[in-house]
Amino acid sequence: MSRTITCIEDLRLIAKRRVPRMFYDYADSGAWTESTYRANEADFGRIKLRQRVAVDMSNRTLESTMVGQKVAMPVAIAPTGLTGMQHADGEILAARAAEKAGIPFTLSTMSICSIEDVAENTSSPFWFQLYVMRDRDFINKLIDRAKAARCSALVLTLDLQILGQRHKDIRNGLSAPPKPTLANLINLATKPRWCLGMLGTKRRTFRNIAGHAKGVEDMSSLSAWTAEQFDPTLSWDDVKWIKDRWGGKLILKGILDPEDAELAARSGADALIVSNHGGRQLDGAMSSIAALPSIVQTVGDRIEVLMDGGIRSGQDVIKALALGAKGVFIGRAFLYGLGAMGEEGVTTCLNIIRKELDTTMALCGLRDVRTVDRNILVTPGSSSNMAP
Repeated sequence: MSRTITCIEDLRLIAKRRVPRMFYDYADSGAWTESTYRANEADFGRIKLRQRVAVDMSNRTLESTMVGQKVAMPVAIAPTGLTGMQHADGEILAARAAEKAGIPFTLSTMSICSIEDVAENTSSPFWFQLYVMRDRDFINKLIDRAKAARCSALVLTLDLQILGQRHKDIRNGLSAPPKPTLANLINLATKPRWCLGMLGTKRRTFRNIAGHAKGVEDMSSLSAWTAEQFDPTLSWDDVKWIKDRWGGKLILKGILDPEDAELAARSGADALIVSNHGGRQLDGAMSSIAALPSIVQTVGDRIEVLMDGGIRSGQDVIKALALGAKGVFIGRAFLYGLGAMGEEGVTTCLNIIRKELDTTMALCGLRDVRTVDRNILVTPGSSSNMAP
């Protein structure tokens, strides 16, 4: 039965029906009790907007820049692992949707489609997200592959030296592709659209890694390799090494504390992303939107501050901009669209956010998204004004 799609939640409900449980749960869950995962979204609701009337709302524009790149709206697609398990060839489809929408797409190291897969199927340069692993030779090769693919920025994730406590993934026996257990086979039998899509693609495992990293040629060795490879010794010296090795625009992802923001600003990076990894790492950490104002206050005049975590609407985007972010990343929102309807679903997601952002901006009395600031929030000092 068809349904009218009006918001991101509508896409989520469709994706939940169409995507196998282990992959839907991978996207739509957090660490441990999931308190930070829930706070990421809920804390936006505590921020109230000022409605303005009898102002000229004509000729509005959402155009802006992110890390020096022109964007049709200050929104980018976040790097998300296993995107190609939400829908066959998912990273390619999402990158195409982002290209059409005029916004950046960021490919995860832990993607199903490889750097080369995405480059061959798109024309606009995309961004690449890098994890620091023990195998430095492999990291060097990843950086070279990103350069060869004309990636225009490198996003270095700093908050995954060890994996958070993700209980649903453990219970579901998460793997790519899914293991042929009885429970998985029963669940897959209820997802015929997903299964047909997967039968039609050769991209079913981590193609950035398999066949590229030493000792990783098959599925059984891949999972063990990734579990062993995330490097707990990651330090700011590594950030400097990667910055010098890359030589292009560098964005540091996973900053949640002003002291770390200060170190990020001193590192020479071009931007930082206020992020708690979608609530998937340290459960009990602050929500991203709650952490944003103090980080902007500490380093916002020295490094571009972006954020992700909990963005489910254009209203969330404008609230983040009002609190000082120069742009935001969406992860789960686009994954819901992808799981629901493939490339069309990601386009629908972006259109929803664009429309909500434009409408909210107009009703707050503004015509240019670059002029959004704290003046669109209720009076400073009010108990309902700020995220906690």
